[in-house]
Amino acid sequence: SSVFHLRNARSNQLFQVYARPNGLTHARLGLVVGKKVAKRANRRNYIKRTVREWFRLHRHDLPPMDFVVRSRQAYYRGEYHEAVKALAALFAKLARCRDSSSS
Repeated sequence: SSVFHLRNARSNQLFQVYARPNGLTHARLGLVVGKKVAKRANRRNYIKRTVREWFRLHRHDLPPMDFVVRSRQAYYRGEYHEAVKALAALFAKLARCRDSSSS
């Protein structure tokens, strides 16, 4: 079954993050940045690039799960640090949920 069917998600103004255990030894990342969020491809690519970079730097701290990050709102270079903080908070919430549930 897909990550979306599990309904294990957290969201804030900028992102929605879905998660599901993957049975592997490492975390994996999927990205969704739609044209409604950012019409121009360079803006969508910037969002994907920043999320991928955050994931690359923090993947060793994450539980072995599949994560899908859906962008809900575009952000610009000046808002990078707020976006990264928002993303980190969602991943932390999902990791805590996993620790408290017995799945």
